[in-house]
Amino acid sequence: MPKYIWLLAIATTVNVTGASFLWPLNTIYMHNELGKSLAFAGFILMFNQGASIAGNMIGGMLYDKISAYKTIIIGMSVAFSGSAIMIFFHSIIPYSILLVLIGFGAGMTWPVMFAMAGSVWPEGGRRAFNAIYVAQNLGVALGASLGGYIASISFNYIFVANAVLFGVFLVIVLMTFKQMDKERDPQMHTSVFEQNTAIKNKTAFTALLILCGGLLVCWIAYSQWQSTIASYTQDIGIGLEQYSMLWAINGFLIVLGQPLLKLITDRVTSTKKQIYLGNTIIILAFSITMFAEAFTLFAVSMAILTIGEMIVWPAIPTLANELAPRGRAGFYQGIVNSVGAAGRMVGPLLGGLIVDIYNIQLLFFVLLGLLVIPYFTTYLYDRRLTEK
Repeated sequence: MPKYIWLLAIATTVNVTGASFLWPLNTIYMHNELGKSLAFAGFILMFNQGASIAGNMIGGMLYDKISAYKTIIIGMSVAFSGSAIMIFFHSIIPYSILLVLIGFGAGMTWPVMFAMAGSVWPEGGRRAFNAIYVAQNLGVALGASLGGYIASISFNYIFVANAVLFGVFLVIVLMTFKQMDKERDPQMHTSVFEQNTAIKNKTAFTALLILCGGLLVCWIAYSQWQSTIASYTQDIGIGLEQYSMLWAINGFLIVLGQPLLKLITDRVTSTKKQIYLGNTIIILAFSITMFAEAFTLFAVSMAILTIGEMIVWPAIPTLANELAPRGRAGFYQGIVNSVGAAGRMVGPLLGGLIVDIYNIQLLFFVLLGLLVIPYFTTYLYDRRLTEK
């Protein structure tokens, strides 16, 4: 990989490690430590992800209009400020407000990181986006595995660790990203459209929205592991350290499982077929989770879920990059990241309401029904492109 991809990957790992001290434990902290209901926790996380959506869209547009360097500096300055204040004020009201602030600031960075990966290594294709995805999950593994242990001592240390790592990421950006930003091609695209006409742009954008409909459903389901399933594990006697270990399994398996992923993608060369396969594996994982009552079965389910997401998650920004017209790569990646944030926004609230009113078993049946939708969106998204 080019040196700039390595730089983006290292910075991503630091950033996500800091974030992963906090996000897997948000629901547990609000529900188990502060005594709030699952629906209330989901409501706060909805605002957090709503702010992330706004950050994704603004970050993507600023990438196209000004520069990657300035956009990341603005976003991470906001996120770092929020995390630093949270060290001293984390009762429910300031905690909720600061989560929204952090969501907005951190949200600005992600479309920029993915767009930069495609810009500095356009010939890398899926590999460029997969490098950022692997770096993200290495950060998840490190942050989650350490976070559970730290939280078992004191939640106060979690807030300190979160702020320190955000600060380190900001320093890395200040010291190294300016030169990389100068060398990127702001008009980079790998679009199937060589002419930037209004009709073709509209068709590509419609295709992106259809594709993202399936991504939204996947994230609604996936977000339950950070909210309702997280709280459920605590209710049945699985401790914080073991729950955090599930995310460590997730992150390390993604990093160590890249040879397996290459084996799959070498044989299943169609990106659409990769999404079909990945979605099927995700459905299998949730089917197993329905019956899990001990840590071992949760770990097996998480391992299967991880294989599914390894196949699906990098495929979507890759297709978005292919669809993007000239000079719109940042905006299209902002859409993808916003849809993921929307799933994380709706998921905890929807799941919390279902579990509070009914039970977690009904939630699993609802999720399995929803996960049928990505088959249709993946099949349909490029029909009009083919016709054009």
